[in-house]
Amino acid sequence: MPVAQLPAVSLYYETHGDPTNPAVVLSNSIGTNADLWEPLVTQLVATHHVISFDARGHRNSSTPVGDYTLSALADDIVGLLDILGIARTSLVGLSIGGQIGLTFALEHPDRLDRLVVSNTGAKIGTAESWSDRAATVRGEGLGSIVDKVVAGWLTPGFAAVHPELHARMREWFLANDAEGYAATCYALAHGDLRDSLGRITAPTLVIGATGDLPTPPALTGQIAEAIPGAGFVAIPGAHLSVQESPNEYGRAVLAHLNS
Repeated sequence: MPVAQLPAVSLYYETHGDPTNPAVVLSNSIGTNADLWEPLVTQLVATHHVISFDARGHRNSSTPVGDYTLSALADDIVGLLDILGIARTSLVGLSIGGQIGLTFALEHPDRLDRLVVSNTGAKIGTAESWSDRAATVRGEGLGSIVDKVVAGWLTPGFAAVHPELHARMREWFLANDAEGYAATCYALAHGDLRDSLGRITAPTLVIGATGDLPTPPALTGQIAEAIPGAGFVAIPGAHLSVQESPNEYGRAVLAHLNS
């Protein structure tokens, strides 16, 4: 199992494709892991060196003590790139992975080629809602919220037709460390990039999903409006649109990365 030993965390990671091709890092949503990106990896691997990973506090990565910040999560990607000997990369991020991508673009612009963020917002939810969720998980465990959380990842009709995927997503969620999940809630509670987006210079594509309840297209669209020259596309699906609409998602990502 490949693990990058960084000063603050041990990160599980996967690489796919020819390492001489342009690099692209995939940054996943809270509660999921590198498996989230399987449909996209199959579309990118012919032309890119694809790196996916489990964020700190998730599945096979370690759980550093203390609450996390978007800056620390972006720094984890920098550390992983350094270990892999990759100077520059493109980045695709979903939900908090999108916020991490935006933070990476702001704090490490010299390491970034192109950026894709999906199913996200410059500010997601409220500090109170995320703090309450963290307290619930610390007190009652991940099982206390799994059904509510996973219900928002796919549209109800799609989940009913694909019960095996819904069941797999429950497994993803429950495989995480409860303290790591709660510490990541802190990053969401205090992450607010709304006043910083205008400073992003990397070519950026924003993807929204028409059935996304946690981060609806109106929220994702605000990111595109704030970043100079950013594009926006809305595709079918719910919050984990890369799983529900993999073809549409992959086409949008490839078109941007190869433009």
